Amino acid sequence: MIVAATQFTPAAGDIDANVRTIAGLVRAAGAEGARVAVFAELCLTGYEPSLIRDTPGLVLTEDDPRLEPVREACRVAGAAAVVNGPVRNGGSGFGITTLVIGPDGSLLTRYDKQHLYGVEAEVFEPGPGDGRFTLDGVRFALATCYDNRFPELAERAAADNCSVYLASSVLSADNDSFEKVYPVRARDFGLYVVLGNVLGPNEDGVGCGLAGAWGPDGGRIADAGPEEPGFVLAEVR
Repeated sequence: MIVAATQFTPAAGDIDANVRTIAGLVRAAGAEGARVAVFAELCLTGYEPSLIRDTPGLVLTEDDPRLEPVREACRVAGAAAVVNGPVRNGGSGFGITTLVIGPDGSLLTRYDKQHLYGVEAEVFEPGPGDGRFTLDGVRFALATCYDNRFPELAERAAADNCSVYLASSVLSADNDSFEKVYPVRARDFGLYVVLGNVLGPNEDGVGCGLAGAWGPDGGRIADAGPEEPGFVLAEVR
């Protein structure tokens, strides 16, 4: 299976603009054979926790009509999109939520970030458990940025017969995760690790790109580089 690791600069607070970008990347990646496209943390709104806190209209629902262009892109491309944004939960709050939209446009699963970092804990609610989905016989695990600092998530994924671990993150160039987290999770637990990251300024700093993938031996197998928006393809199994 081919997975696309994506990167772009989200427009702060502009869901419609970000959805257009995401839909375009899903279509382009699907045209090159990708069956799954992985996007960064809070790609739907930009990584702007304070703005989200102060702007109720930026919180989405699982079936939000604003996501229809992504659903249609998935149907056209025959690919799943792993997108992340502030999404209402079953109570009165909302999480930093990954929605996996399947190749038919339906919702395959949702995952709410379990380990909140810094100001996130003042805005969002943590998720209750792990995220999983299976496509074409390949079992995927989901994790979001700071989650990846906790090796037990990857350990549980491997124990649950996942072979691919999808990480939606917001990382700057000085973040040590590229050396000390993602390749280590891959090597320690025999997983493919696929990272979607951001470019450009956000509330946490400046995204450095470098979206891509590591193989089960911990070696880099795909790297989108630090500058250009788009995606890079990785073969997983």
